Amino acid sequence: MEFKNVAAIVTGGASGLGEGAARALAAAGCKVAIFDLQKERGEAVAKELGGIFVECDVSSAASAEAAFTKANEAHGFCGVAVNCAGVATAGKILGREGALPLENFSKVVQVNLIGTFNILRLAAAEMAQREPNADGERGVIINTASIAAYEGQVGQAAYSASKGGVVALTLQAARELAREGIRVNTIAPGLFMTPMIAGMPQEVQDSLAATLLFPKRLGKPEEFGMMVDQMVRNPVLNGEVIRLDSALRMAPR
Repeated sequence: MEFKNVAAIVTGGASGLGEGAARALAAAGCKVAIFDLQKERGEAVAKELGGIFVECDVSSAASAEAAFTKANEAHGFCGVAVNCAGVATAGKILGREGALPLENFSKVVQVNLIGTFNILRLAAAEMAQREPNADGERGVIINTASIAAYEGQVGQAAYSASKGGVVALTLQAARELAREGIRVNTIAPGLFMTPMIAGMPQEVQDSLAATLLFPKRLGKPEEFGMMVDQMVRNPVLNGEVIRLDSALRMAPR
């Protein structure tokens, strides 16, 4: 897949892993549109990258459709889409206050899984209208899952289920969209230096890093971006979920 002047959309691109993806794509030559709810930060990053910011709630069909329209007007049909928007609300199935409120579970699934599918469906519709390259390729979609999809910890019922859904969607979507020349892959990150972790005390950060096999440090957003770059660049990488986790296997707690 070519990068130069290709329209790219990155959800959650205002910070963390999404920002790492947006920076990698912009550095490779893409015209980047950041979809996020963090308006001030998103606009600042987009300006720095020479792209645009579009306020978008990925869990809303109307919001996402309007965001795609704005991005298309600015950059043309989407050729690369990276799903990084997500929430990680914790909650035990049965806690001290009783059963987990259903709306808590539903909200996480709505953003992480349904939001991912929402962007995937709209990106695919635009990509199908692009001219194919010599391989017949029209676009690449990259989703973000988590190693919690495989090793959900106590209190991660909603998060693990939502990310497990993203993992299951990957091969299915790759098979279905192959006829349109669209590849679909997913990254399942482990522990990365996101704004949430950066706000934790240093001793907590150190204890998290100590659980990693090698390297014994938290991943960097730019290293997530490197994987995004490779998934776009490598034409035979399709229908795959790649763990990016320093060989971490999460304990129950």
